[in-house]
Amino acid sequence: MRQAIAATQVAAEAGKAGDTVSALTDDFDGNGGELDRRRLEGMVHLAALRGAHVGVTMGPVGVDRRGERLVATFTVSLTSSTGLIPDEGGIYHVETAWRREGSRWLCYSATWSR
Repeated sequence: MRQAIAATQVAAEAGKAGDTVSALTDDFDGNGGELDRRRLEGMVHLAALRGAHVGVTMGPVGVDRRGERLVATFTVSLTSSTGLIPDEGGIYHVETAWRREGSRWLCYSATWSR
């Protein structure tokens, strides 16, 4: 799961939309319906098309087991070279929920706040 989080960070910064969402379930829910897997993939794809660099700086990841699921918490700082995310940029506290599907841990939910 920690590897999936790190890979997501690298993919987002590289503008690789498909790789950015590869650790998300098809029914991923971000912030209570604000963001789903398809919309996140589209945002990363749009940033790449515009030539924007999205910076993602992460703090340490804490992991807590809750039954058969995992919850990972961390801080993340988002920046953009072109103002693509001016109002959304900043530092966030993030909590992600993960479940095992086959041999992989996938994120099915995330919440964040400034």
